[in-house]
Amino acid sequence: MEFLLQHTDNGSDARAGLITTAHGQIKTPIFMPVGTCASVKGVHISELHEQIKAQIILGNTYHLYLRPGLDVLKAAGGLHKFNGWDKPILTDSGGFQVFSLTGIRKLKEEGCEFRSHIDGSRHFFTPENVIDTERTIGADIIMAFDECPPGESDYQYAANSLRLTQRWLDRCIKRMDETEPCYGYEQTLFPIVQGCKYKDLRIDAAKHVADKGADGNAIGGLAVGEPTEVMYEMIEIVNGILPKDKPRYLMGVGTPQNILEAIERGVDMFDCVMPTRNGRNAMLFTYEGTMNMRNKKWEMDFSPIDPDGCHVDRFYTTAYLHHLFKAQELLAMQIASIHNLAFYLRLVTDAREHIIQGDFTVWKRSIIDQLGRRV
Repeated sequence: MEFLLQHTDNGSDARAGLITTAHGQIKTPIFMPVGTCASVKGVHISELHEQIKAQIILGNTYHLYLRPGLDVLKAAGGLHKFNGWDKPILTDSGGFQVFSLTGIRKLKEEGCEFRSHIDGSRHFFTPENVIDTERTIGADIIMAFDECPPGESDYQYAANSLRLTQRWLDRCIKRMDETEPCYGYEQTLFPIVQGCKYKDLRIDAAKHVADKGADGNAIGGLAVGEPTEVMYEMIEIVNGILPKDKPRYLMGVGTPQNILEAIERGVDMFDCVMPTRNGRNAMLFTYEGTMNMRNKKWEMDFSPIDPDGCHVDRFYTTAYLHHLFKAQELLAMQIASIHNLAFYLRLVTDAREHIIQGDFTVWKRSIIDQLGRRV
């Protein structure tokens, strides 16, 4: 994988770059739709290409390991062949999902024992077998196995968790060096900076990750309950240490406002389930703010959902989408998911254009407040 830093904003740390992988190029800053179980919920591959304009999508190691399982994925020739997506894919290591299973997981030095959320069966993840699993899945960018502590963790827990994550990272790197890709193309490992909300831990974690010299780095453990201001502070601290000539990926964030604030602080890559999850629950993100499509105010609004949006935005009316949600039609969730993902991609594409033009901070300042209001 290669990263070319093309432009840096004069008034902030915002950057425009180009990532080159075996499955194509990615223009940054970029938002990556989440395809947890080999599918972006409610969205066809053709819609990801043609309407959403996605350049890279996510898969999740934990979920794909459980279903369909590694035998199926290997027989298919990897996730690209299995789901038909021919552009880059990134896989999370499953660390966050295992962390979410509090009560049905046991953490120790060797790895993490957990019970499947599907059938209660016992499984054991180690840094080594997670790397092997990600090799089998075949994503272009794969994440190191880490522990993601809760946002309200006390200092001692966060410190112990970070040390464990750092030891696991060394084992992930060693396993990557010992193994070859399964399908003949390069895979790139991103380490993850943890440290919770504690400044000294984040500094230590960022230095440790920077010293590894990876082709890209991730910031994890944010947007898990801490105040937004703390999240922004941690991003600034970490990005002040991570190498400028490598892409920076902020995991699991966030709202359109969060994304613009993080871009301003030097983040290049984002993912979040919010566009699809909120869309399925009748919330649309727009440049004018958020819209609750169950609200009666849209009942007689026969204007397009978004005249500047993708095909479904221009084809269907606001009143029609309101009706679909009230009638609990599945099409409502599909339209809203496509709209929201297309909007997120449009947002980061517009941000990139303004970074290149040199007026990103002015543009961001002009829209940031209205993005968060309720229409």
